[in-house]
Amino acid sequence: MIEPMSVAAFLAVLGGTSLLSIAARRFWPRPELPTLHSWALADRRFGTVTTWFLLGGTIYTAYTFAAVPGLVYGTGAIGFFAVPYTVIVCPLAFVLLPRLWAESREHGYLTAADLVRGRFGSPALALVVAVTGVLATMPYIALQLVGIRAVLSAGGLYPRGVLGDLALIAVFAVLAVATYRHGLRAPAVISLMKGVAIFCAALAVTFVVLDRLGGTGPMFDAAERALGAGAERQASLTLDPRLFPVYATLAVGSALALLLYPHVLTATFAASGADTLRRASIALPAWTAVLAIFTTLGVAALAAGIQAPPGSAEAAVPLLVKELMPAALTGLVFGALTVGALVPAAVMSIAVATLFVRNIYVECFHPTATPKRQTRVAQMVSVSAKLGAVVFVFGLRDQDAINLQLLGGVWILQTFPAVAIGAFIRRLHPRALLAGWGAGMTAGTLMVVYGGFSSLVPVGVGGQGVQAYAAFVAFIINLVVVVLLTPIFGRTGGTNPPQQNGRPHMPPEVGTVR
Repeated sequence: MIEPMSVAAFLAVLGGTSLLSIAARRFWPRPELPTLHSWALADRRFGTVTTWFLLGGTIYTAYTFAAVPGLVYGTGAIGFFAVPYTVIVCPLAFVLLPRLWAESREHGYLTAADLVRGRFGSPALALVVAVTGVLATMPYIALQLVGIRAVLSAGGLYPRGVLGDLALIAVFAVLAVATYRHGLRAPAVISLMKGVAIFCAALAVTFVVLDRLGGTGPMFDAAERALGAGAERQASLTLDPRLFPVYATLAVGSALALLLYPHVLTATFAASGADTLRRASIALPAWTAVLAIFTTLGVAALAAGIQAPPGSAEAAVPLLVKELMPAALTGLVFGALTVGALVPAAVMSIAVATLFVRNIYVECFHPTATPKRQTRVAQMVSVSAKLGAVVFVFGLRDQDAINLQLLGGVWILQTFPAVAIGAFIRRLHPRALLAGWGAGMTAGTLMVVYGGFSSLVPVGVGGQGVQAYAAFVAFIINLVVVVLLTPIFGRTGGTNPPQQNGRPHMPPEVGTVR
């Protein structure tokens, strides 16, 4: 049964979000002549507060707020790896993001592939970085839709059949129109509302849940008993020492991969300065605290006796909210989670469009494309990316999106040597980086596919077999290849290919500092 108060509160949140996205043009006005720099990066004018909201809203997706507590609900302590992983991200962001921003600002780069192209002078290496970014991000966009549908279905706010699908398409259509017209300005404005809504939702849910369950002590005790009585007898809220390698590699590997996603770098390059990014990075742990609260709700769902459908552990928190909270607050929480999916989906589509135009379309098909032409193509690609996500969600199983997103995490981590390590160590040879990328991509893909799309693979360490995160294992293979081949290629052909006029050839608009 759908509660009218829940629906009214939910629609109020979505309505306010839609109005904000439409009014985005009134914030940070764009120039009269359309340029990709203005559409994709909002002319690099975002200050500390906006950058903090945008980075947080982009990194901490709505699916994360549902899937991570769902993992705790289903597997116990291992699901908490997401908390230290996002803690590790903060110092990494403080060191890496200002360095990448400074380099991109100095040379007018718009994407990570631009950085790699300019740094190493290798069109092939830049192309594989761009293609990897597109492939890793596309299923991530679809996963935001999967998250919205899972949350709303569990909360009873998703009408069955065609009506529910049309409602979801309508929400995404508003986002598509706003990003088509205003570019990154639209999700930047929406991210402000997402931040306020998510933080308020976390506080409200925590207060109500702890009050209903008698505090943290009784909650954890009841959850431990529920895990012990379940089908997964080995699941526990105390981490088994045998799972330490799994926990560590999941946390470290995920942290290294996160900052390389195109949508995170797009939000980074839109900042007004390196110090802006440092200040925003220092404040990012506030988002981690909210994620920790939502993660603990997985424990609360166990303690409250919530029965999630088989194979749908991500529904545990929405079911908990529906069970324990008043109808109006339930609608507000679900509205916050829905807005939480719209921000990263919008930034992801912009990032994919920019990567495609700058580093695939211009480099391979239309080198003389004008700034106006590049912008128009990027706008169309961003809409196509959202449309593709909708078709994917309604045409395939939810598990397919999850499997592809798992592969995306493996793939994007293989760009770390070229994008992140290359920012500090310029002596790496581009052909060694290309070989390392190929080795990591091949090994990681085969490990995941032949492991039945499991993120964990068995490895031998010190004569003992342990499990580890597949992306991290593939990254180690990648790094070993790069380290071994760099001196070999360096002796046979120099460090980098020759550059034109002291700088590698870049497409129009990239080489101009604004």
